Amino acid sequence: MHKDQLRNINPNHLYGCHPLDLRSYFGESSICLIAEKPKDPFPPISPRLLLLEHILGDISRSDLPAKEHFSEYLRQKYRRNCKPNTLRQAAGSLMQFLSFYRDNGKKYPEQMEREDIEAFIEALQDRGLTPATVRTRLCGVYAFIRFMIEKKAVGYELLERRIKLRLPDRLPRAIDPGDLRRLLPVIDKVRDQALILLLLRTGMRIGELLNTKVHDVDLNNHRILIYEAEKNSVGRVVYYSEDAKEALLSWLQVRNTFKENLFYGQKDKPLSYEAARSMFNKYLEKAGLLYSGYTLHCLRHTFATDLLNARMPLECLRVLLGHTSLEVTRIYARLTDKTREQEYFMAMERILKGESDADDPCDH
Repeated sequence: MHKDQLRNINPNHLYGCHPLDLRSYFGESSICLIAEKPKDPFPPISPRLLLLEHILGDISRSDLPAKEHFSEYLRQKYRRNCKPNTLRQAAGSLMQFLSFYRDNGKKYPEQMEREDIEAFIEALQDRGLTPATVRTRLCGVYAFIRFMIEKKAVGYELLERRIKLRLPDRLPRAIDPGDLRRLLPVIDKVRDQALILLLLRTGMRIGELLNTKVHDVDLNNHRILIYEAEKNSVGRVVYYSEDAKEALLSWLQVRNTFKENLFYGQKDKPLSYEAARSMFNKYLEKAGLLYSGYTLHCLRHTFATDLLNARMPLECLRVLLGHTSLEVTRIYARLTDKTREQEYFMAMERILKGESDADDPCDH
């Protein structure tokens, strides 16, 4: 769709993304966004259940210590409605720990000591894993130990002096405005323009956008409904700008109407993160920014930084980003504190001019 055509579109004719309303939106000759598909007489098996059965099969075929407790622990997480990524992460951490525990000659959970956990952490650090990854593994191990304490399989003394890792307090990485001006013009595919601009203008996590369905988009009100956030399972509403709307409408005109996801991959699956990352890196290379260190998540950081620079209140930004704690959102304020920046340069200018305050007690 050309920009001239987009100017003639009346958004008042839209009611969300219902295909009948979109027919009047795009014209009578336009096809609907979601075509009717024949119903499957056999409902699909839940991906969570398939994942759980796959993991439990691997555990049953292994010779890991405490594998009965391991299996029951994962079943408990499944009953608590944990997401597939949470199940996968918990299983991966415990597979590594219990394999390490077995390789050190331990066969039974009651033999477990604090030194075993310390040795496991040192082994992960020796492999060069990041502190954040090591901490995630450690949290997974302690969660499993708490479960085994409840089952009377190990003693409570394993939790008396917990190992704590200090993480670096890094700043979020936003894309430099100059680099952004180089990146956006080289995006030449309709789908990619829509995906990148929506990430940049909504602040959505990449996983949230890739899981967005067509009916989650409310074109009339420039918003997307996230019914369940990727990280904390809290729903929220995000909004997008005019440039993102134009890119989105162009994509809606050419996308496959049989696909339920807004951005889709092969068959009926959503576009994968690996495919989205590869696409983004391709445009970074095209713009001469391949080695800049930018990732798809940097678009979310850029969104937050831009809104704070435009004086959006922190609490409002917290809701848009889907943070449960204001302290997490406050990290972005360290990037946008113009008052501190101005005070620094004013003070430095006085120092360079030799105008320091002679009455300042610190000078004596």
